Amino acid sequence: MRFNRLDLNLLIGLDVLLAECSITRAARRLCLSQSAASGILARLREYFGDELLVQSGRQMVPTPLALSLMEPVRDILLRIKQTVETAVEFQPEASGRHFRIVASDFVSSVVLTQLAAQVSQAAPFVTLEFLQPNERSLAQMERGEIDILLMPERYLSRSYPSEVLFSDDFSCIVWDRNTEVGATLSQDDYLRLGHVATSFGSHQQLAAEEVFFKSIGLNRRIEVVCATFNLLPQFVIGTRRVATLQHQLALQLARYYPVRLLDAPVAIPRIVECMQWHPSNQHDPAHVWLRSMLRHAVYRAIPSTQPDAGADSSWTGPSIPESRKGAFAA
Repeated sequence: MRFNRLDLNLLIGLDVLLAECSITRAARRLCLSQSAASGILARLREYFGDELLVQSGRQMVPTPLALSLMEPVRDILLRIKQTVETAVEFQPEASGRHFRIVASDFVSSVVLTQLAAQVSQAAPFVTLEFLQPNERSLAQMERGEIDILLMPERYLSRSYPSEVLFSDDFSCIVWDRNTEVGATLSQDDYLRLGHVATSFGSHQQLAAEEVFFKSIGLNRRIEVVCATFNLLPQFVIGTRRVATLQHQLALQLARYYPVRLLDAPVAIPRIVECMQWHPSNQHDPAHVWLRSMLRHAVYRAIPSTQPDAGADSSWTGPSIPESRKGAFAA
């Protein structure tokens, strides 16, 4: 279909090319050959009378015209997607929908395993793709490439709808044969022992508890930094180290590893986990169903937890500028 001599199918290619700033990556996402993607760019350049993407060193960068087109083109495609999907009744038992959800391994282990089990029963042909958060996650949601972001409250974008899912306390774990720690963990011992911590993304975003400790001037002696929460017990076992993590995940890991759970000796504010989505998905029947399934997954995984239950809103961490929100720790 053409509009003012423009093949409207090219808008999809334009959107992907401007998002990726790479013919190779755009071709991969469009499931086309590199020469076919180059052909799309050539036709777009001819129509707009502009290079759109130009070489700068070893990468391609958008021209001013391309930058001005990015948001309107993305908005048009999202509106078309919303119109088409809303017009079709969603039948979970027959749907082949593919949902992409970004979440830390904490949320994946505690909640998304439950979600996957429920979906396998209610919607056997639906695909769930779980992705680790990174610096591009928020931008991907803005472009409609991700269905739901599951993240701590302080990382939410102010521009998109969101909902609190659950909150959790923090606990500590030590090797079950660690003789330096008794039935309780004092603050003095906590600061004396070495720690295993987590950080995320290429910018080494700190986990929520470390951000809090820094905000009150408490310095732990961190001996090991790993990329996921599920690795924490493996760096505690056989050592005198301690790790601090979400209570629900600590309970789960203690079933599989020789570790002991202890109350954190410092009152760390509860972490509040939320889900966020693009406004274009607000009334999409399939997306409404997915959000409902997520709520049920939380209630089944954490029976004692209700949204906002006991959440400490007195500290949500330092304000994160919209331009820097990316790797969502915890």
